[in-house]
Amino acid sequence: MTTGILKEPQGENRVSMLPEIAGQLRKMNQKVMVESGAGLAAFASDSDYEHYDITVASREEVIRSADVILSIHQPEENLTNKVMIGVYQPLFHFKKVEEWAKSNNTIFSMDVLPRTTRAQSMDVLSSQANIAGYKAVLLAATEYCRYFPMFMTAAGSIAPAKVLILGAGVAGLQAIATAKRLGAVVEVFDTRPAVKEEVQSLGAKFVEVEGAADASKAGGYAVEQSEEYKQKQQQKIAESVAKADIIITTAQIPGKKAPILITDEMLNRMRAGSVVVDLAAATGGNTNYTKNNEIVMINGVKIIGNSNLQCNQPSDASKLYGKNIFNFLKLIIDKEGNLYLNFEDDLVKETCIAHGGNITNERIKALISTSN
Repeated sequence: MTTGILKEPQGENRVSMLPEIAGQLRKMNQKVMVESGAGLAAFASDSDYEHYDITVASREEVIRSADVILSIHQPEENLTNKVMIGVYQPLFHFKKVEEWAKSNNTIFSMDVLPRTTRAQSMDVLSSQANIAGYKAVLLAATEYCRYFPMFMTAAGSIAPAKVLILGAGVAGLQAIATAKRLGAVVEVFDTRPAVKEEVQSLGAKFVEVEGAADASKAGGYAVEQSEEYKQKQQQKIAESVAKADIIITTAQIPGKKAPILITDEMLNRMRAGSVVVDLAAATGGNTNYTKNNEIVMINGVKIIGNSNLQCNQPSDASKLYGKNIFNFLKLIIDKEGNLYLNFEDDLVKETCIAHGGNITNERIKALISTSN
């Protein structure tokens, strides 16, 4: 069986698998092909791949020859009879998924992988969010017009920056740790009371809002909250926003537009020179003004929309992503190097969104049915 690694579109610096990880596939009786130039933005040359006995070829040849196609983003081509693995955001791009399914492709979208203990070694959302949370704080520090840490000098004292982080998932927790290392005072909101201990262990203040919907059965993903809870939440957030110099927002709900957590009124209360880094920009953002991959100024407040900060750290991001994919491939490749799809395995079953010409994910089926 042959696994093919495609080059990502312009603006994406990562690659699905770096040479050393791809080389491990060779030890699993796999032939591996890579599109020429696929790893250049992640500082992996074609010769680096060839060192591990990986065939470098044109995109057309990789697609034609490979049984398994690895690409982080959706390939533009109309593929047929392939096993596809990537982060395809199927709840937003369900029409494309429907097209792929009709062409008899088996599709694994890693962003719907169950968030369980067993799946941790394959959890691309967590490995990439970790980097995004780190980079979000560094970006904020660069764009902020003042210091992060407290300084006492002969010319006077500088107060530490006050950082507010909305969402204590993987990105939020890394943002807390990074902001604390830079000397900031940090407050955190999250709808899940269970994360309070983690937040406090990192030295941040956890601001509680009572009445959150139970997210324990959501597989580790966020859930929609009641209107009553949202009102309480906004009131609490407003108090912290008014004091904040830096805000990192991470709140997203799978398949839905990102919730507006920072209202226009809240933004108007922030002092000029403050910075908002919105990691939910790709799904609409947590403010009304967020634009993905753009910086917007509102009354002196800089709103930075970027949902792909991990691609600014392409070497480590690709290394972690590739290891996640390698661990998942071990579930669907047998000892002889052949494809083995065991749909009795919950990780294989839940991550697969199309197989045998049909959509296999119930939420995607519902979205397609509603749109027709």
